[in-house]
Amino acid sequence: MRWSGEQRGFVVETFFKNNESVVAAQRAFRRRFGLNRHDSVPDPKTIRKWISYVRTTGSAIPKKPTGRPKSVRTPETIEAVRRSIEQSPTRSARKHASALRISSRTVRRILHTDLKLHPYKLMVAQELSPQDCVQRRDACNAILTALPPGAIVWTSDEAHFHLCGTVNKQNFQS
Repeated sequence: MRWSGEQRGFVVETFFKNNESVVAAQRAFRRRFGLNRHDSVPDPKTIRKWISYVRTTGSAIPKKPTGRPKSVRTPETIEAVRRSIEQSPTRSARKHASALRISSRTVRRILHTDLKLHPYKLMVAQELSPQDCVQRRDACNAILTALPPGAIVWTSDEAHFHLCGTVNKQNFQS
């Protein structure tokens, strides 16, 4: 999770005010920002990392990473991928990458991390008309009238289930 500068500063300040107690800093953070017990707070490792930053650089915010800057995942590229996906959403990520002249791994990374889009498997379903519902109801009523009172009925859709509780994943394929 990304923590704001205000939140980092509050945690560092509280840490030093409470005799360098991580737990006290977490509790104060929860109170200060109105979080309940299930909301996330900075974990001890993160707090210690911020304290280390403060002791070495005087700031709780880390320096910009050194090394080669990212050259492909720029806002312009992300926008180009987003437009391409909107224009043809059924096209594969590889074909989008080829059309945009960037690697397929970069396109997948942009889709997943930047655009928050995830792949899914298209499920094939049968289209039901209002007439189908009427026919189903009539068939069920005919079966119910043909059964003797108190009869036990067991139906199946031809899926295989095991008595030990394991699930056959082929039952759920399209």
